[in-house]
Amino acid sequence: MHSSRYKVQGSRFKVTGFWSCLSLLLVPCTLLLFLCIAPALAEDPVRLDLPVRIGGDYNYPPYEYLDRDGLPTGYNIELSQAVARVMGMEINLQLGSWDEMRQALDRGDVDILMGMAHTEERLEEVDFSIPHAKVHQSIWIRDDNRTIQSVKDLVGKEVIVMKGSVMHDFMLENEIAADLFMVQTLADALNLLDSGHHDCALVAKLPGEYLLGELKLNNLHPIARPLVAQDYGFAVKKGNLEQLARFNEGLSLLKKSGEYRQIREKWLGVLQPEPISWKHIASYGVLVIGPLLLVLIAFALWSRTLRRQVALRTEELEREIAERMRSAEELQIRQKQLLHADKMTSLGILVSGVAHEINNPNGLIQLSLPQLSKAYQSMEPILEAHYQDHGNFQLGWFDYSRMRHEIPKILQEMLESSNRIKRIVEDLKDFARRNDSGLDDRVDLNEVIRSSLRLVDNALRNATRHFQVDYCPELSSFRGNGHRIEQVVVNLILNACQALTSVEQAIELRTYELRDEGMVAFEVCDQGCGLDEETLLRITDPFFTTKRETGGTGLGLSVSDGIVKDHHGRLEFSAKPGQGMVVRLLLPMYEEQK
Repeated sequence: MHSSRYKVQGSRFKVTGFWSCLSLLLVPCTLLLFLCIAPALAEDPVRLDLPVRIGGDYNYPPYEYLDRDGLPTGYNIELSQAVARVMGMEINLQLGSWDEMRQALDRGDVDILMGMAHTEERLEEVDFSIPHAKVHQSIWIRDDNRTIQSVKDLVGKEVIVMKGSVMHDFMLENEIAADLFMVQTLADALNLLDSGHHDCALVAKLPGEYLLGELKLNNLHPIARPLVAQDYGFAVKKGNLEQLARFNEGLSLLKKSGEYRQIREKWLGVLQPEPISWKHIASYGVLVIGPLLLVLIAFALWSRTLRRQVALRTEELEREIAERMRSAEELQIRQKQLLHADKMTSLGILVSGVAHEINNPNGLIQLSLPQLSKAYQSMEPILEAHYQDHGNFQLGWFDYSRMRHEIPKILQEMLESSNRIKRIVEDLKDFARRNDSGLDDRVDLNEVIRSSLRLVDNALRNATRHFQVDYCPELSSFRGNGHRIEQVVVNLILNACQALTSVEQAIELRTYELRDEGMVAFEVCDQGCGLDEETLLRITDPFFTTKRETGGTGLGLSVSDGIVKDHHGRLEFSAKPGQGMVVRLLLPMYEEQK
């Protein structure tokens, strides 16, 4: 990798043009970086040998609560234990009322709360982690209540709210003129409302739905529109950023491994709907089936009177309809063929325009990445000197001791990805470029396959985890047009991808020679759904497709078959339902014309 060189004299960088401006920006940025990390370096480090005291609400299901045996359980509990495991921390869980836990964090009796809704006002007291959930706050009312539908309807009402909760803060901060009645838990709020006391309760939607089933309450429901949707995550006392960084890193590791998604799906998935009673089924049946039977009886009587007249006209109409259908199908075939030809003509222009729009920003990326890498190399001695003198410090979310190795890798991977974008764009331009040359070129089939695979790489990755290519060494060339055969190969591979029903099913490609027939062959074998014999006989017919509902036109294999026949080759298909499919492309070997 080549980049412009900087000459260092004292503390000044001598550059010209654009890079002079860039160097002037780097100096204040470096100073700002040191100002940001200096306070963090001055703080007392977290004692890694002591257990981390984690606080939570003892009755906030399904996030954190005590089960029937009095043991801590829930989404936040399991997530906290997973973070502790991947970070090598020892933890001490403490559950109590939410108001007590907030006070305990303020006093320093706990180090971190496992779940707190993010608000601007709370940022004055605590620092929040990366959000690990989203909480929707709702107004809960009794089923016979029709007067409360929004926040403005709370004015003058008796509102039940959990003490110290985010909705308690919401009512106070917005100065809503309502009578507030404090409870210690959300369960207390719902029980009090269900018993007929007060007008409504402010309870988060998911915990409320969970508690309805646990408490067997059937007289309550939330209003349709939630009040607010808030980010939800770990919270530490203001300034305890080192402790927070450990939990942020743990969350990042869990998300990368997929364990975070498993815990989230386990606890925060859709609640199981309540079963419909036989009484409701019977009432719905009477309402639906009764009128339907009356309609059917009336229809049967009416159809009987018309049956004779319909029979007289049936044969004549069938002949007329058949003739019109044949005419309409022929017209539709001609229109679609013209439309397809026009699309293929426009494809080259479209791809060229898109390629130009992609290449411009990608070219800037390729130009800037080496300079950015060189800039980091210039900054690295300064950062290393600070690291050696003052020890480890935070750079982004992670420690500098880790980022010093990661940043060069990231920059290199970005450059490689940019180069890959450039190759893909060039392949697309080659694929769509109109080639007016004849069919007399000497073409390497293996190279055609490699070029086609670059175009369909993403489709293959999404379709299967088991993909294999076997290239025949020293494969003979064939006579024809490489770009047109590339179109056929791409179509065959995409059809194989679409035939798979699971990513565990495989696709295998191979090239070989049939010396006795003077042919080179390309074979696509998939383990997909397969086809029956009747469908195989019509597979190359124009506008015949088994994928009409997903947008298939039935032109892909028809066009491919025409291209192959122009090359004096052939396509062969073999398949059985449920046992996959094998497609062979056969092309004549290249022979010098005499």
